[in-house]
Amino acid sequence: MLDTLARTLRRHPERPAVLTTTRTGAVRTKATHGELADLADRYTTALHRRGVGRGGTVGVAVRPGPRALAVMLAVHRLGARAAVLDPGAGPEVLRARLALAGPDVVLADATAQAVAGWARPLARRARLALPDLAGLGPVATVGPRLPGCAPALDADVRAVPLPPPVDEDGDAVIVFTSGTTAQPRAVVHTRASLAAGMATVAELVRPEAGRPVLGGTFFVLVPSLACGAPVALPARSAPVLGRQLRRLAPQATYLTPPQLRRLLAEGGRFHGRVWTGSAPASAELLTRVKRAGAEEAWGVYALTELFPAAAVEQADKAAFTGAGDLVGSPLPGVVAKTDSSGELLLSGSAVRDRYLGEDPDPWVVTGDRARIEGGRIVLEGRSKDMVLRHAENIYPGLYEPSLHLPGVELALLVAVPDGDGDERLVAVVQPSPGADRNALRTALDRPLGRMGAARPDAVLLADIPLSGRSLKPDRAATARLAARRLDGRHLDGRGLDGRHLDGRSRG
Repeated sequence: MLDTLARTLRRHPERPAVLTTTRTGAVRTKATHGELADLADRYTTALHRRGVGRGGTVGVAVRPGPRALAVMLAVHRLGARAAVLDPGAGPEVLRARLALAGPDVVLADATAQAVAGWARPLARRARLALPDLAGLGPVATVGPRLPGCAPALDADVRAVPLPPPVDEDGDAVIVFTSGTTAQPRAVVHTRASLAAGMATVAELVRPEAGRPVLGGTFFVLVPSLACGAPVALPARSAPVLGRQLRRLAPQATYLTPPQLRRLLAEGGRFHGRVWTGSAPASAELLTRVKRAGAEEAWGVYALTELFPAAAVEQADKAAFTGAGDLVGSPLPGVVAKTDSSGELLLSGSAVRDRYLGEDPDPWVVTGDRARIEGGRIVLEGRSKDMVLRHAENIYPGLYEPSLHLPGVELALLVAVPDGDGDERLVAVVQPSPGADRNALRTALDRPLGRMGAARPDAVLLADIPLSGRSLKPDRAATARLAARRLDGRHLDGRGLDGRHLDGRSRG
């Protein structure tokens, strides 16, 4: 797919490639096909002169956009691999991760270098922190330099012949996912698995040449541009994003669930087909997106180890009445099964090759409990999120989808210690902006009544904390919130707080 993209860029150099927006929503071309191709060639030549070649490693701390994409094209042409740096992981963790990856050079834009240097105190407020990049290896600046930045990667590049492209499989990208400073863990995708994943995206989204796509991830940029569709980077501000969507009228939009919720709260409207993933997307959220103008609204089930794995459209998800969270049929090339404990295992051509420092393994252990029903994957919760109450195992993910009623933004079931080694189960429900809380309390009685032995001991209306780059619901923080709010409160004899403790007005 990256090879196809490189050819497409040269075939139509005058066409817009990456688009941005003004505060009014007006469309601006950030880079044309030709500009992106020229930039990739400059970076290729510069890295080649630094000795980067097949099997080499390039650390990448560059914000999404044309420069980051040009870096990936250059690394791919040279047969090297990119190790992605996450400034939200913390400096000690990143230092351990990069020590494991051993980059030949670290490429960083001025913002990343500021986060690691003079702007560290400001960045810390935004929960961003990078170690001293120079301690990770030689550093080069991508894009405009600021005082104190390393020399520009392409400062001395002249028109010289490009090295021949590497045309064989090998490591393509390293993405760190978890682990401690002592034992970092990273997913390694090969050129083949990366190409297979992007081909699946192209088949799923079906981008049409000449019509814009809105989205900022690598898996949106590459397939869309390779098919000839310009890609617009989404505005960070929800009001500006709403204006951007109105002016752009994209054929397809990819936003995370938190982005969708913020946009809907601002009265945003959609156009064409909308895709969301990176965090759970309820049937209620997809329904709201469709009511706001989307022709189709899709939830994508994906992992760092396998992107994408399954997808489901709003109509199918809304029609599903069983327990658990329907995430759809495995996409072409994806094989799904469950082990003896009910944990979901996935394999296929797009699956990661291995974890860094470990042997290759064709199966991904997802950590999700699931069942395969009629050829479709139904999630039943994370294995590690099990709640033990009265000697009974309760998997929250099996019941949480039923709480996503109209007027519910998010809902989690979390455990709160009961003081005797047991746990209380608490439903924390975040109402949608403007929702009638009294009506919501009444509406919740029906799904709560169907939970049987898994019925929660208390219901708390409160905003659910989010965490990580994808702003996923933070279960641990939500459990701490529930514990604080319920501390010292009386639960009536039914085991359910009939007052539905309101996190807005209490505690």
